[in-house]
Amino acid sequence: MLLGVIADDFTGGSDVANTLAKGGMAVTQFVGIPSGRAAAECEAGVVSLKSRTIPADEAIAQSVAACDWLLAQGARQILFKYCSTFDSTPEGNIGPVAEALLDKLGGSAVVCPVFPATGRTLYNGHLFVGDRLLSETGMRDHPLTPMTDPDIRRWLRLQTKGEIGLVPFGTVRQGAAGIRSALDAEMTSGRRLIVADALADADLLALGEAVASDRFVTGGSGIALGLPQNFRRHGLLNETPRAFRGQSGPGIALSGSCSVQSLRQVAAYAEHHPVFEISPDAVMSHRVNAEMVAGFALENIDREPMIYSSADPENVREAQGRYGRDVVAAALESMMGEVARWLVAAGVSRLVVGGGETSGAVVKALGVSAFSIGPEIDPGVPALAVEGKELAIALKSGNFGGVDFYRRALEALKGHP
Repeated sequence: MLLGVIADDFTGGSDVANTLAKGGMAVTQFVGIPSGRAAAECEAGVVSLKSRTIPADEAIAQSVAACDWLLAQGARQILFKYCSTFDSTPEGNIGPVAEALLDKLGGSAVVCPVFPATGRTLYNGHLFVGDRLLSETGMRDHPLTPMTDPDIRRWLRLQTKGEIGLVPFGTVRQGAAGIRSALDAEMTSGRRLIVADALADADLLALGEAVASDRFVTGGSGIALGLPQNFRRHGLLNETPRAFRGQSGPGIALSGSCSVQSLRQVAAYAEHHPVFEISPDAVMSHRVNAEMVAGFALENIDREPMIYSSADPENVREAQGRYGRDVVAAALESMMGEVARWLVAAGVSRLVVGGGETSGAVVKALGVSAFSIGPEIDPGVPALAVEGKELAIALKSGNFGGVDFYRRALEALKGHP
């Protein structure tokens, strides 16, 4: 293994795995920390955790354990991958995990959540989505990690002990040598976590080249654009593409994200497919159960139905106020995981899941241990083949994908050219 990746959720894991596979690396995405060794042909190993919203000390422990496993497989560089909208609270978990990994690996680390293909850019340390500051988008209403400040340096200062550095856009445009010099100067000044501006893929490629010798890198999947070339430059990549094995059996869509884009996608899918809404109140009052929901899906299996808990953020906040934020989230995730287990047991072989927390719950409920990476469906979302099962799956971050994503994803999982 050349590159080890620690992803703080499962959709993020498939996102960065997709980027590395497109860059020519042989990638395996692992669900949790494996107990055995990685296959010899694995050049990039992505350990997907469900650590984004758990207590910070637990996230640190899991991430350090993942790092230990990746290093034991021979990884020369470690990438801590988080969402391109920097999903976190003022307490963490991005900053605390990054600091703990820095303590282990030494040196400094770039911080760059940028992903231009999905509109995420960084200028003067401020994160934009399209032409809007992050705090002016639907992320300000996220039920678990509301992002109310677009200044990534300021947000990180709340989460960490040290000062935060910056490589401004003008320096980034000087190329890899200029970036390297700026990173070294920031570290010499005692700033170990260093935010780097980027507006385009060319900036990310330059950043990737600049951090070739660093043991530790952090960012969204965009920062991985330039990493494969560092290994290719030294003749370390095998360059043998992996075939994707799709599935032609029944398909189901599950959506648990409340993002603005997810709500649009659910509405578009509902125009032509049967849907079943799981509301927080219905779950908390036990008016619905997994067997009932799975029964609806199986009755409509020929029309590729959708099960969703996506709802208007205000409705979600009201339910959280009545029952507790974590209680509601856990109940919805548990329900989706159990529904998925019923459906796969009944013969569903194509599964498209929207929302990071929902994806994590579904993958864990199904007992998946690893994925092989297939073709890209939309930027940041590949088709995945579940190793050891007759199951193809797509895991989508809430904000990712076009309006008709679910329809196209279910078709892509068939694996036809």
